[in-house]
Amino acid sequence: MATLHIEHKITGFGEWKTAFDRFAEYRVQAGVRSHTIRRPIDDTNYVLIDLDFDSPEAAGSFLQVLKERVWASRQNAPALVGSPQTRILETEESSPPEADQLGSGQVASVT
Repeated sequence: MATLHIEHKITGFGEWKTAFDRFAEYRVQAGVRSHTIRRPIDDTNYVLIDLDFDSPEAAGSFLQVLKERVWASRQNAPALVGSPQTRILETEESSPPEADQLGSGQVASVT
């Protein structure tokens, strides 16, 4: 699994989300398996997006499309401010939400 991590400033979340949603079908066709959108609690005009792919190559191909066709066009990215920061990440470890609540049977000491 690979994740295309994107961070950027926006003019407003509603306008940004409308533009993001217009590309939903294209994301599916490009191999996006799932996405997560986050915003810092202290900056509502900033978004962090994680797009999950089967491979780093698929994530890289989609990143090129974003750079050349989406972010380069004011019509396609009306709420974008400046240049997005991106990274392609590979998952080293993941757990279901309940796994951290159950623990591993070992108790760590914090002093």
